Amino acid sequence: MKDFLKYVFATVVGIGLACLLLFVFFIISLVGMGASESQTATVRKGSVLRINLSGALEERAPTANPLAMFMGEEYESNGLDQLLEAIDEAAANDKVEGIYIEVGSTFAGGTPAMLQELRQALLKFKESGKWIYTYGDTYSQGAYYLASVADKLVVNPHGIVDWHGMGGAPMFYTEAMKKLGVKMQVFKVGTFKSAVEPYILTEMSEANRLQTESYINSIWDQFRTEVGDSRKLTTDKLNALADTLTALQPTELLTECGLADTLSYLDGFKELLRTKLGLKEKRPINFVSPADLVAAKKTKSEKARVAVYYAFGEIVDQASTSPLSLGTTYIETKPTIRELQKLRKDDKVKAVVLRVNSPGGSAFASEQIWHEIQLLKAEKPVVVSMGGMAASGGYYISCGANKIFAEPSTLTGSIGIFGMIPDGSELLKDKLGLRFDVVKTNKHADFGAQSVMGVLARGFDESESALMQGMIEHGYDLFTSRVAAGRGISQDSVDVIGQGRVWTGEQAIKIGLVDQLGNLEDAIAEAAKLAELEKYSVDRYPAQPDFMTQLFNDKKESYFDERLRASFGDIYPFVSTMQWMLQPQRIEQCVYTRLPFELKIW
Repeated sequence: MKDFLKYVFATVVGIGLACLLLFVFFIISLVGMGASESQTATVRKGSVLRINLSGALEERAPTANPLAMFMGEEYESNGLDQLLEAIDEAAANDKVEGIYIEVGSTFAGGTPAMLQELRQALLKFKESGKWIYTYGDTYSQGAYYLASVADKLVVNPHGIVDWHGMGGAPMFYTEAMKKLGVKMQVFKVGTFKSAVEPYILTEMSEANRLQTESYINSIWDQFRTEVGDSRKLTTDKLNALADTLTALQPTELLTECGLADTLSYLDGFKELLRTKLGLKEKRPINFVSPADLVAAKKTKSEKARVAVYYAFGEIVDQASTSPLSLGTTYIETKPTIRELQKLRKDDKVKAVVLRVNSPGGSAFASEQIWHEIQLLKAEKPVVVSMGGMAASGGYYISCGANKIFAEPSTLTGSIGIFGMIPDGSELLKDKLGLRFDVVKTNKHADFGAQSVMGVLARGFDESESALMQGMIEHGYDLFTSRVAAGRGISQDSVDVIGQGRVWTGEQAIKIGLVDQLGNLEDAIAEAAKLAELEKYSVDRYPAQPDFMTQLFNDKKESYFDERLRASFGDIYPFVSTMQWMLQPQRIEQCVYTRLPFELKIW
């Protein structure tokens, strides 16, 4: 017996030591990966900035995901902030000769306005007298929009340029929900507030079709004009090419029609680059990444600072902890307010640029953040820079700024409000056989109480529906009053351009929703001007977590989010958003100021 216990004890100790050693090896491996990630290529004479267009285009550069790195499955993405900073440095750095844009087949792009801002930076780079070359096997429409600025646009001899126009195709769930025994109880203000349509209709309303056609045509006209200017093609020619579905045409057509300059394999393209750089055959090209250039950039710190605060994602009272929401970016009420308070109390921060890229979200959370921004504005200038979208709740938090900048293709406005509560009485009672009973002291004591996972077991009665609609109308009145005060116009005028209608930045400037068309750099310059600053540093908030912080914090969640993104594909945004909207919460919190739906513009 003693020998048996001795062997068992030795085995347990051995297993424990083995696990400990494996854990230490795991940590050392991750730290090593982090260290290797932090190493940068040397920026020497004759360097070329290589921009790899793969994966998604995010508002801010993502930090390394330790678990994904260890698994070898890190989700590819580019940070717009890092790309803009690197392109600016490449123009100023005498050691950088030009830019090579390497177009990957997995490039999912970003919103039209984000692509537009990046394209403007590339055009500004060319003003320095330096060149841009681009190569790709497959150019998505968004990638081609960016690549069209190049001095030399090269496509694989058997490659593709997908130039086909723009469209949007919302999915409608009404009949599917009917089969499940669930129907949506909808309360809204705004003729164009169409976020609820996929759950109560089977096709777009005329009002929604009108607004969608309007902003899609506005963006498409901008894209055609800009590409036409770079490629020396008329907008009519580009329209005609889109109608031919270039992705299915012979590749030779691309050079014949002017969409591409040369057809070549990658090795031939590299020879073109060596010739441009004056390098001997087979001599390696010194490529540097955006991260390399940003790391090598020498900046002088000034006492006065302009703070850029990034507010992107769904506006929520509290971030969801559901597996479908892991890694999703939120503008969460309390953390956002805390950060804005720090900026207000920091004497070194003389002005704040609020970088907004949000479709909106919770009406209550939007009001709380709006209030904090007004407190900030009372002490120092606040300028808004709208990214891909600053609509509904995104516009709510923006409207009170000293000045608002937007890209021509930014989606904004959507001044409206709605509530959407699922009635699952048929599903729960008739199909699942669940029964509820109630004892109450007052008429509405059980209002919203009978539910399973946020799905109500009984619909609202007539008086409850009237009360809900009244709360929605009060919310709309508050929203329009905030806009009226911020923009210096009457509330009736806001109602005319409101009603939930979505506008592009190009359209919004004509009706007074924004002050000026411009990018983040323009907004920063304006903030400094309002603060009467000649010399200043630019700091960005909230601070990005470093590798070690992520290692011991929550990046495992981001890793699993990446796997979910890959699994759900194009329907991931819808699944994530609906999970958030339908999570159990108080009825009075089911009031939203949000864009119509997850409309994917391709």
